[in-house]
Amino acid sequence: MILPVILAGGSGTRLWPLSRALYPKQLINLVDQYTMLQNTILRLDGLAGAINPVVICNDEYRFMVAEQLRQIEIKADSIILEPVGRNTAPALAVVAIRAIERGDDPVLLILPADHHIQYTDQFKRVLTVGHEYARAGRLITFGIVPEKPETGYGYIKMGEPVSSTSGDGSAMAIAAFVEKPDRETARRYVASKAYCWNSGMFMFKASQALKALESFVPEILAACRKAIEKGKSDLDFFRLDKAAFSACPSDSIDYAVMEKTENGAMVPMAVGWNDLGSWEALWQVGEKDDADNVVKGDVVLNDVEDSYLHAEHRLIAAVGLKDHIVVETSDAVMISPRNRVQDVKGLVDQLKAQNREETRSHQRLYRPWGTVDQLVSGARFQVNRITVKPGGVLSLQKHFNRSEHWIVVRGSALVTKGDEQVVLKEDSSTYISAGIAHRLENPGKIPLELIEVQTGGYIGEDDITRLEDLYGRHRKDY
Repeated sequence: MILPVILAGGSGTRLWPLSRALYPKQLINLVDQYTMLQNTILRLDGLAGAINPVVICNDEYRFMVAEQLRQIEIKADSIILEPVGRNTAPALAVVAIRAIERGDDPVLLILPADHHIQYTDQFKRVLTVGHEYARAGRLITFGIVPEKPETGYGYIKMGEPVSSTSGDGSAMAIAAFVEKPDRETARRYVASKAYCWNSGMFMFKASQALKALESFVPEILAACRKAIEKGKSDLDFFRLDKAAFSACPSDSIDYAVMEKTENGAMVPMAVGWNDLGSWEALWQVGEKDDADNVVKGDVVLNDVEDSYLHAEHRLIAAVGLKDHIVVETSDAVMISPRNRVQDVKGLVDQLKAQNREETRSHQRLYRPWGTVDQLVSGARFQVNRITVKPGGVLSLQKHFNRSEHWIVVRGSALVTKGDEQVVLKEDSSTYISAGIAHRLENPGKIPLELIEVQTGGYIGEDDITRLEDLYGRHRKDY
């Protein structure tokens, strides 16, 4: 049995302004119609022995993760919520502990949710090889056969072939883990054919993982046991205890286990892998026109070559560009030469220092019941477009500083105002004054769309007092 473990944390700041703290790259459809999280799971379809995955993410992503799994008709084994980020070794420990506690000893397949794999059939064949070694007790990491010198990845030096129960010999001993090299060193590594890129993908039995963690980092294992013991189930999620998990040391699987064990091995793979860690990477994997441009959205070009242009909401018209990245969203535009895209992270750090909301969220906000598009705001008012999926129910709540006017433009709404309930059809409206308890529901079979006009002395999202909530959210938990 293979238990896929999908690591869906991280913020992907180098892909700003699409990727943001509350809407990171793994939840975005960057390459095709599916998000990176969805593709990570879908590419396992047909993998012998694989069961429904465990997904590990932070609390703020939980409803988006659950909705994206629902869209591809995947029922997760569990969705585990980390109250704080503690890297990959604690995530491994949590899954391994929970698997053993329920009497299983599956082979854990650890996969980051933000990788692109071009050749999925070959990928599954390599995973099958790794599974064989993992079942025999090996701790397996997967190395990417490098296509070119790359300074943005760590490397693994290959040792001698490692035999398996069938004598396959596809795995290699791990001679050394190497940090990200400079350009000249990377050239030497690739030319020697003795090194692979470190992919961050792993495979091992849960019992073997616990044995290694107990031997090398017992303090991580102890903290994770306590976080599970004091954790609790919440709807379809399992929340790790915040105090216990915050006390856990932060460490990666590489440092905590793989660099210390004598039982490790690496299985090389050449599967068209890319971690899509920058706009340059998206240009590399994207479908190009005759001038080697990758174009997304409403874009008009004149004498533009070797560039990536992505329009979300408005027309991009470009003349005379070469080797550039242009990305437009509803509230930001980012322009960079292709050879400077690694500096986007520094740009985001600069924006964070200015406390810019554009680093945290888009003007479209995702909720468990649907979405809120922030259309326009000013002194004492804000206009939103609210979309509620069929069966979606907002919390019973009230605001002390703002009033709200709702106008239905599509579908039907069941509105609760104090002791009153009313059904609104298209082109009808209602007014909710400050201090009145209210709730919005979509009783229909199509999405409900309405325009909301908020007015008052303070219209911040934190002016919410929740009285009841179907999704278990607290006052400041959106």
